[in-house]
Order: sequence, then C-alpha cells, then structure tokens
Amino acid sequence: MYEAMVTARQYEERLQEEYLEGKQPAFDISAGPIPGELHLAAGHEASGAGVCQHLRDDDTVTAPHRPHHIAVAKGVDLKRMTAEIFGRETGLSKGKGGHMHLFDPDVNFACSGIIAEGCPPAVGAGLAAKKRNTDSVAVAFLGEGAIDQGAFLESLNLAAVQNLPVVFVVEDNDWAISMPKDRVTDVENGARRADGFDMPGTRVDADDAVAVYEAAREAIGRARDWNGPSLLEVQVHRRMGHFMGDPEAYRSDEDKAAAERRDSIDRLESDLQAHGVDDETIEDLRSSARERVEEAIEWAKEQPEPEPADAHEDVFTNPPSGVTDNEPNVAKTETGGDD
Repeated sequence: MYEAMVTARQYEERLQEEYLEGKQPAFDISAGPIPGELHLAAGHEASGAGVCQHLRDDDTVTAPHRPHHIAVAKGVDLKRMTAEIFGRETGLSKGKGGHMHLFDPDVNFACSGIIAEGCPPAVGAGLAAKKRNTDSVAVAFLGEGAIDQGAFLESLNLAAVQNLPVVFVVEDNDWAISMPKDRVTDVENGARRADGFDMPGTRVDADDAVAVYEAAREAIGRARDWNGPSLLEVQVHRRMGHFMGDPEAYRSDEDKAAAERRDSIDRLESDLQAHGVDDETIEDLRSSARERVEEAIEWAKEQPEPEPADAHEDVFTNPPSGVTDNEPNVAKTETGGDD
C-alpha cells in the first residue's frame, strides 16, 4: 500500500509540473503539453490503496474524475495511462479520452468525468459476475458530493434488490468542487445512505490506509462470498484545488493548512517504522516510485501525437462525406467549393 500511495503522490506532483508548463503567468488551459483540465487526488491515496489491495485483475473498478491514485493502486499500465493524459497515440484510448476517461480492460478499470457515472457500470459488472457464477466483485468510487445523484441512489437500489457483489466507496474530501460538504448534503456521515437500501454502511473517519484496508476487507469479502453490496465512506483530504488553475478563493488558508498536515502517507510511514521497517527500505520504495514515474512521463512525451484524421476512428458514426482520404473531392462536388 505504501508503494502505491507514494507512486500516486509523486505521479501527480510530476503531472502538476508538466501541466503548468506554458500555462503561466496568465493561466491558459489550452496551452502546454497537457491541454484541458486536470484534477489531482493528492490526499486521497489511502482510499485507493486500502481498497484495491484486496482486488484482482478480474475485479472491476470505476473511478470519478479524480482517478489517478485508484488507477495506480488497481494496476493500470502507468506508461499508457501517462501517454493518454498527454494525448498521445499510444495512450490507453489512443489519446482521445484524456485523464478523466481512462480505460484499461486488462485490469477492468474505467473512470468518467460525469458525477456518479461509474456507479451503474459497476452494478452492471456485479450483475455479470452473478450471471456467470463467478466470485468477481465490482467497486465504484465516487466523491461525497455525488451521494445525492440519481445514478448513485438508483445503483444502490438495484445492487440491493439483486444482491450484487458491489462495493460503493465514497471519498469524502470535505469539498464538492467549491462547496463545503454541509452545504451539499443533509448527512454528515455519507455511509448512512446505505440504511435506506438495507445494506451495510461503514465510515472510516481518518486518512488511515490501514483502517481503510480493514474496512474494505470486510466489504469486499462479503461481496466475494455472494453476500451482497456494501457502502464504505472514507475520510480523505484535498491538498490541491478542484482542478489545476483553481484559485481556491472559496477556501480558507486554515483549511488548506489542515489538509497539508493530514498526510496519510506520513501516517503509514510511521506505522511501518513502528513495525520495524527500516529507513533504507522506505527510501528504496520511494526511489523506485520516482524512477517508475519519471520513466513513464519521459516515455509518454516521446510518443507520437495522433493524426487529425484519426478523430474519425473508433466512433459510433461515420464521418461526413468528403472528410476522409478516400473521398477527397466529394465535399467540393457537393458544396460547389472548398468549404
């Protein structure tokens, strides 16, 4: 778990550096090697590591728009994920999905920028496992700001009615974009959402990977033994803005400082040292993570960008006449010009 958490933190810190290149001093979201938005999950690492430690490649995970720590913990190919974030041809989705729409079928991982969107597919994966009579499970991660969404509540209902092997993991980082939790939802403990669907609901109140691991072991074990769904809420923290470039004017300096002090990686490192893991071993893990991250980023930056015409591949509809190389003159003939 420590290795996954350190890798995720270093990965996002390096992504932040790469992302901000060319976007300052006047922030330009379209400039630099990583165009578009970037949502980082520094401070969420205990959730991804503690849960995914119990999972296999054939288990399904869906994640929200802040997905990297979960992807790392689930075993998503780091090089191809990085190439996808950089919009390169060799990315997980040929550079077309970007960081919010990662998809790796080798380890059954997907994420989406749509709030609570991962819940229905996770329920579908749970239903498929039940139909196939396997012991695979599905885990849907979402933020505390999503627990009032219809997709989440309907997914809880269907999972409960069908007694499906699904675990819903709510990451509570206290902020739904720019809104504090108490202005977004009516419950302080999001795990209570489980009460209305006759399923177990558990909350882990601290950024503690070991506590998450223990709670997830029970929930995932329950699902794997065909005893139905569970809801787990995990207290995490957000060390950065909602997105890179977010001025965070809505957030006090005291809240930011408190988040900096609540570091789940430092907590787990102290636990390891208390159990006899020496500093050299810890530094070896950190060094290995740094090397892996740098290798992935350098590899991704060397990969080719997609050809413009590739935008018409892997889509659900054919391109209009005249835009492909096979029909270079159709558009001119039909429109009477070069338009």
